[in-house]
Amino acid sequence: MQAKVARKGISNVLAGGHAKVRDATRPLCAALFLALAFVGAPAAAADCGGMPGPGLDWRDCSKKNLLLQSSVLQGANLAGADFSMTDLGHSDLSTANLEKTNLMRASLRGAKAEKASFAKAEAYRADFTGLAAAGASFAGAELQRADFTGADLTGTDFEKAEAGRANFDKAVLTGARFALANLSRAHLSNASFEGPLDFDRAFLFLTRIEGLDLSQAKGLEQAQIDIACGDDKTKLPAGLKTPPDWPCAPE
Repeated sequence: MQAKVARKGISNVLAGGHAKVRDATRPLCAALFLALAFVGAPAAAADCGGMPGPGLDWRDCSKKNLLLQSSVLQGANLAGADFSMTDLGHSDLSTANLEKTNLMRASLRGAKAEKASFAKAEAYRADFTGLAAAGASFAGAELQRADFTGADLTGTDFEKAEAGRANFDKAVLTGARFALANLSRAHLSNASFEGPLDFDRAFLFLTRIEGLDLSQAKGLEQAQIDIACGDDKTKLPAGLKTPPDWPCAPE
């Protein structure tokens, strides 16, 4: 009888101890659950199979060699997606995120891309003719031989872009920024703009600037002008001189 009472007493003590442990750990478990739910939970997967639409998430999706003309992708997340050789002509890409997107040989002819980000995009030989991209960013983008003929690039940022042999014929460049950009053999001669352009430390090897009024340009130095291609109609900032070997021979 005494043994039974003793065992019952010990059981009650142990039960009470376990209850206290559970009560003490409940706040910790709740905090851990919240941390996993809001911090450690994986991000939602991209909707690679979704139809084009505003705000669509196609990040890192493969969309190469497709016909996507006139798609509405306003504000879409297209970062890291592969659009190589895809036709996005006349699409609405306003405010879309195209950072690190593959646009090699893609067509964005006549597309809208105001305030879109093409930062670090790969756009070798991309067709941007007639692109409306005021306020967009091509910072750090690979734009070799890209065609911006007739594009509206007002206030567009090309800082550190690789734009060798890019064509800006009849493009609007008012307020554009080319600081640290590689514009070797790029064609700017027939571009139009008002006010200053920023060429701070830009590489202007054989860059075609014939007929341009660069008198208000920022960041231009004599060393840049000496390797560029202008003519007697090119206007330079005060203190810079026309090189004796202008105009350059046609390529």
